[in-house]
Amino acid sequence: MEKRQSLMTSRRFLPMFFTQFFGALNDNVYKQSLLLVITYGIIQQTQNNVSMLNNLAALLFILPYFIFSATAGQIADRFERAKLIRLIKLFEIIIMLIGSIGFLIGHIWVLLFALFLMGIHSTFFGPIKYAILPEILKPDELMTGNALFQTGTSLAILLGMILGGTVISLSAGSLIWVCATVIIIAVLGYLSSRFILTQPVNDANLKIDWHFFRTSWQTIKYAKSLPLVYLILLGNSWYWFYGASYLTQIPELTHHYLHASENVVSLLLTLFSVGIGIGSLLCRKIGGSEVNIKMVPVGAIGLTIFAIYLSIALHYAPHSDVILGLADVFTHGLIYYHVMFAIILLGISGGFYIVPLYALMQVHSPSSHRARVVAANNILNAVFMVSSAVFSILILSVLKLDMTVLFSITAIFSAFFCVWLLKKIIPLLQQSKIPED
Repeated sequence: MEKRQSLMTSRRFLPMFFTQFFGALNDNVYKQSLLLVITYGIIQQTQNNVSMLNNLAALLFILPYFIFSATAGQIADRFERAKLIRLIKLFEIIIMLIGSIGFLIGHIWVLLFALFLMGIHSTFFGPIKYAILPEILKPDELMTGNALFQTGTSLAILLGMILGGTVISLSAGSLIWVCATVIIIAVLGYLSSRFILTQPVNDANLKIDWHFFRTSWQTIKYAKSLPLVYLILLGNSWYWFYGASYLTQIPELTHHYLHASENVVSLLLTLFSVGIGIGSLLCRKIGGSEVNIKMVPVGAIGLTIFAIYLSIALHYAPHSDVILGLADVFTHGLIYYHVMFAIILLGISGGFYIVPLYALMQVHSPSSHRARVVAANNILNAVFMVSSAVFSILILSVLKLDMTVLFSITAIFSAFFCVWLLKKIIPLLQQSKIPED
């Protein structure tokens, strides 16, 4: 506890933590607000299908990761990172001003354009935020720093969804309040970035290749030339495949299996986020301060066992002729507690699994190419998330199988993948040396 408290009061770490926190918070306030104004017709759509717009929004946010991640990694290795972060945070303020115009004039395409720009913002910020941690933290602080980063991000996502929904519901159709909220958060993120310490330039002689697709291929190719690092990236990306497969289904899971209202969707998402936060903090407590892989097998086992547990609980969920509210799910049978408990345990397992892998990625990436390795990670994450969507559509819409079948198949795939990953990665870790900075 002492180590964590000292890190959270450190000038080296705290400004970066809050800059990341406010960025993740604003992403989710904006996305949740946009989702609600589309879904509930606060901004009227005459020619556009709600489902199509929601899917288009998801695509527009993730598309920049495919296009710009490699270039973002090069820029993060070429220039001083604290200055880059401040420029990116100024860009966020401009984006939120554009989004606010979209809200105020009721123009959906302006809002979607701003969402695409937020995807670009996140794409360029991503390589910096993870590449900078090994620069600002001591080796024995890296596990703690990643745990706090993951916990803060989970909390920001949760608060962002709640805050976005709350502002929309309390504003009685006046979207000026959501505009004020996203602009204020963007300004707070910029102010936090002003306190980040100046960082050394990792590769001042790097010539940036602006050919996006060629650079993306070269970035992935470089990552593949580092077998240990590439396996770690595949492990990270599997987590995003797994998480997307479950989180995307929570609204339908709540409606179809639990026969519950939208408030219960928020409850389940909250429980999952809290679980990730608990798992992230426990990971450092149980696994120790040194960067190691000890907790990854524990998390991998949990991701399989508790997914099957959730599938069984959903199978036995009772049918209800009425839609249950938030209070009702606590009084309509033990099975609802099983569902909630399974989701918390999945979140905890996810924290156990992902925190060590991010720390290992940072430690074993050469410092001169660290941001480009993170960029490769982001590209692979995007590929795996899109693959998750295609896989879920195949199981649920094409084959028309039950959602519990999707969860069970994903759990089994996870077991096989993680066994393969650990068999490959543990011998390489035993042989490897941490690259010299």
